[in-house]
Amino acid sequence: MHNFKIMMSMVVGNICLVQIQAIVASFIVALFAIGVNAAINGTFSIEHSVMIVAASMFTATSSCLVLDVVLTTVILVAKRYGFNPDNLATPLAASIGDLVSLSLLSAIASLLYQHLETKLWINYIIIAFYIIVLPLWLLVVLRNRFTRHVLKSGWVPVISALFISGLGGLVLDAAVEDHRGFVVFQPIINGIGGNLVSVQASRMATKLHQTTELGIMPAFARIFEWPHRALFKGVPYAKTARILIAMSIPGQTVFIFVADAIHKSASTLDAAFVFTYLTANIIQITLLLFVAHIIIHAMWRWKIDPDNSSIPYLTALGDLSGSSLLLVAFIFLDSIGRPYDPHD
Repeated sequence: MHNFKIMMSMVVGNICLVQIQAIVASFIVALFAIGVNAAINGTFSIEHSVMIVAASMFTATSSCLVLDVVLTTVILVAKRYGFNPDNLATPLAASIGDLVSLSLLSAIASLLYQHLETKLWINYIIIAFYIIVLPLWLLVVLRNRFTRHVLKSGWVPVISALFISGLGGLVLDAAVEDHRGFVVFQPIINGIGGNLVSVQASRMATKLHQTTELGIMPAFARIFEWPHRALFKGVPYAKTARILIAMSIPGQTVFIFVADAIHKSASTLDAAFVFTYLTANIIQITLLLFVAHIIIHAMWRWKIDPDNSSIPYLTALGDLSGSSLLLVAFIFLDSIGRPYDPHD
């Protein structure tokens, strides 16, 4: 019974903590999107801005609640049957997170937009509701010994990751108009890259926790390591890095053919596109895994728990690097006269 109470305290505290981060982060992201749109297009609408804030906050909190429940269940079941939660929870969160968020955002934003002119007050009620419950979640988290310290120290990676991902969004916005089909493959390269580096980050953090104390570097690791040692042979995580790089090739190949077939009702990818895309993918995965090695060991050395802080940075860098490298790939294909067109 005592262990059950501790477990429930951790679960409730974590859910409340994530809700706080979702409310604040979604509000900041909405303001960022509104500001960028106003700066680029020179237009501003208070009604649309209120709707964006309401939809963003509603989507973020709802999707986080769904993911928290799913991941908590997965972790508890994995521990019950002797599986390593790092191999299940981390890739699951990275893979279904975007799907859940985009699905909810599409549904919520559509409903709010349909009633924007006649029922604008709904948006104000949504925003007011989150302003009211925010202090309640803060009180719960501050009284919870498992989450109190994260509330005080976990904001930098979350906010930083938002702005890094925002840069990736700007790349997407710039690429969509000039490169038809970019949006078909951008979620794939970003999603798989984020998934794989999250798995590696979780395994590295677990290894460090099992080996030494926070702030003390183990004998087998350094913050800055030669790429071949970090990724292929030299450190204990190199084997996993090799496997993840190798896994990305068939995984990406399957997904790009499926995505192309869905959009064209037939498979039309040629060798030039596949080779160029996979080259961008390998560069992205290799870069992310190497950066993960540096970030996680630097955090460990500076007594920052990488379990709490590394993955937001890495997934955001996955979005930025994936979008940027995919844009380079599309520019290269255009330059050699082999552009991808989803409407051929």
